[in-house]
Amino acid sequence: MFNFLIQRILIMIPTLLVISIIVFIIIQLPPGDFLSNQLSELRSQGDTAAIEKIAFLRAQYGLDKPMIEQYAIWLGVWPGADGFAGLLQGDLGHSFEFDLPVNEVVGDRVLLTFIVSFTTIIFTWLVSFPIGVYSATHQYSWGDHTLTFIGFIGLATPNFLLALVLLYFANLWFGTEIGGLMDEQYLDAPWSMAKAGSILAHLWVPVVVIGTSGTAGMIRRLRANLLDELQKQYVVTGRAKGLPPLKLLLKYPLRMSLNPFIADIGNLLPQIISGAAIVSVVLSLPTTGPMLLQALQSQDQFLAGSFLMALAALTVVGMFLSDIALAALDPRIRLGGGTTR
Repeated sequence: MFNFLIQRILIMIPTLLVISIIVFIIIQLPPGDFLSNQLSELRSQGDTAAIEKIAFLRAQYGLDKPMIEQYAIWLGVWPGADGFAGLLQGDLGHSFEFDLPVNEVVGDRVLLTFIVSFTTIIFTWLVSFPIGVYSATHQYSWGDHTLTFIGFIGLATPNFLLALVLLYFANLWFGTEIGGLMDEQYLDAPWSMAKAGSILAHLWVPVVVIGTSGTAGMIRRLRANLLDELQKQYVVTGRAKGLPPLKLLLKYPLRMSLNPFIADIGNLLPQIISGAAIVSVVLSLPTTGPMLLQALQSQDQFLAGSFLMALAALTVVGMFLSDIALAALDPRIRLGGGTTR
């Protein structure tokens, strides 16, 4: 097991390095950058002071240097101008659009995105787990057909459409303000019990919207896995030996069917940053998803690059954790990838 952990960790390092190169190239592909676009606009207006500031920022962050040197400075393996240390030293750079360090721009958005994503994950598991088990153990019953039909509706309904419907009914039935994650008076207010209560009152709409498709997909995967396990010989043998049905279900086939829950860790962790961007835009959520989209559109390269690298790092870490959990959960998974005779 120790060798397996070391091997996985050693694989993660070059993987993140390659991803950083790809991310940097993708950000550089569109012609120009944020400062170049601003410079053209300021020259037409004759704003000399702002032009000098943009020239200073280009020199400070190495944007006037060749692409390879820019990448090395951004990564933090090549000395740049004073005031910028690079990713490896925890310096995410400067957001040109907001004219603030990236660390300050993301601010509370990361916390709010984490709250939404974590609550969505809990909602997905709490709903899909009992429904998936019931559908598998009551195959072709009226309950199974009904839940399967609802699951197909959840898979087929676009999240943004469901968001608009829920926003209407939330305002009609509960008086919840349309859009946002809290009432307007708490947007710039410090954290308090009233602000937390306002977030909880608005939280159920994005959680249901974002979690619907994931819940429906998880139900289908758990049902299929559990049906496959229930038909295997060891389950038939357990029944023949007189094991109680509930004990037999919980101890063996259900345990073997949990693989999709564990394997989804690699996909769930990046949601902490991405935060279902399209749904967040529709619902006007102050999360990191719309900010990432805005940074890509405006070519705010340090802000966009930081988000994309965070997504990549969380994905790699999530896959690492899911691999370890799967190896511990399912004895059929061999760490060496082969069999011993």
